Amino acid sequence: MSSNILDNQSVNIRPGNLQDLPEMLILFKETIISICKKDYNTDQLEAWKSGAYNLERWLKVMKEQIVLVAEMDHQIVGFCTLDQGHYIDLLFVHKDHQHLGIASLLYNLIEKEAIKQNNLSLTADVSKTAKPFFKRMGFHVISEQTVHVKGVDLINYKMQKNLLT
Repeated sequence: MSSNILDNQSVNIRPGNLQDLPEMLILFKETIISICKKDYNTDQLEAWKSGAYNLERWLKVMKEQIVLVAEMDHQIVGFCTLDQGHYIDLLFVHKDHQHLGIASLLYNLIEKEAIKQNNLSLTADVSKTAKPFFKRMGFHVISEQTVHVKGVDLINYKMQKNLLT
């Protein structure tokens, strides 16, 4: 467990399930609006947040990806998903639980899973907000990208990390 997490708070990491989805969607929307506002304008945040309403996509995530959920006191405080063994699709930490080491805990377990599946690298499309975290985890930027969401342009980064085998 990370030394950043407060001693009196324990984090439980477990596989996610469909019953977690409503709470995950709230966390997704609130984190985007609260935490990413320093890097994106209101229109961009609203467009990005609208992804929560694509239920078909979220059901596919829950069915086809490895989903890890972090809980504290029976509340979901973060989640991370791994698609096809090598792509980190989602990594979000609750707006009230930032900088406690939760993202690192989730990421390290996802990386172990990718290594277990014999993948040589991990990739992710990373927001401006998440870019420093991914750099600390050993990722490098492959390219800057402009993503079009609901008629709004958002900048993000294709990042990759080579895994030791």
